[in-house]
Parts: sequence; structure tokens; C-alpha cells
Amino acid sequence: MNVKAALSPDDLARACADAMWKVDDASKGLGMEIVGIKPGEATLTMTVKPHMVNGQGIAHGGFIFLLADSAFGFASNSHNERAVSAQCNISFIRPGKLGDLLTATAREISRSGRSGIYDVRVTADATPIAELRGHSRTLGGSWVSAEKLTRGRNEHVKIKLK
Repeated sequence: MNVKAALSPDDLARACADAMWKVDDASKGLGMEIVGIKPGEATLTMTVKPHMVNGQGIAHGGFIFLLADSAFGFASNSHNERAVSAQCNISFIRPGKLGDLLTATAREISRSGRSGIYDVRVTADATPIAELRGHSRTLGGSWVSAEKLTRGRNEHVKIKLK
């Protein structure tokens, strides 16, 4: 069975995100939420908590990177091909602050063969605070099996999107 033919591209992206989210303890543990998912796109949010603030009194860049990297990961895995980060660069534009709701929006720039390029913008109140460019590499394997898809189009789609 052709997995891509069984579901719409949006439903397949949601099913992949649901399967990935179930085993992503890092993103869940930091309080991230998936608020949007489409083929090649993902939007995640995270609130800056006291343990995420550094000695400068601002959000530690590592936590901002984690949020951006998670959005990149969900976007690059939205086509039902398991993918990992091969390389990322991040530029910090403005500081995040305690209590900020950060939003990371990832979008696919290109995907060819086993490689992909994704841009991620992290914002606080719609103000850009960081930009990440990530390069992905597929590993083989899928998130959603053909067997699971035969049970029903939306049975496995469980992520609550805001």
C-alpha cells in the first residue's frame, strides 16, 4: 500500500508528528507544544521558565536552540521518512525573557534525495529573536506503517493543535 496515497499530505504530516511526539521526551519535558503541522512545516511553542534563564537574566541560548531544533525535527519528519539533523546554524537576534512564550516556525526550503534544508524563525510576541538553518538527512524507515493506515484515515491522529 502506498502510504502517501492513503492519507492526504496534511493528515500524513499529523500522523508522523503524533508518532514522533509519543517518543519525544525532550520536547515534552521542556513544556513544548505542537501548535501547527503540515508537510515540510511545523510550529512549536515553549514558555521560558526560571530554570531556562542564564546568568545574564535572559533565556539561555541552548533552550532557544532546542525549541528551534525540535520544530526543525517535526518539519523534516513530516513526509513519513525518518530524518535527523546533520548540521544547524543559529543566529540570536534579540534575547528571550523569563515568561516569554516562544514560537518556533520551521519551513522546508528544499528536499532532494536524502537531504533537506529548513529555516526556523523563533519569535516572542511576533518579534524575531533567533533564526536557525538546519540540514537534515533521512535514515530510512517511516513513522507511519501501511498497516496502521488501513485502520482509518484519522484514527491515529491524536495531537491537539491549538
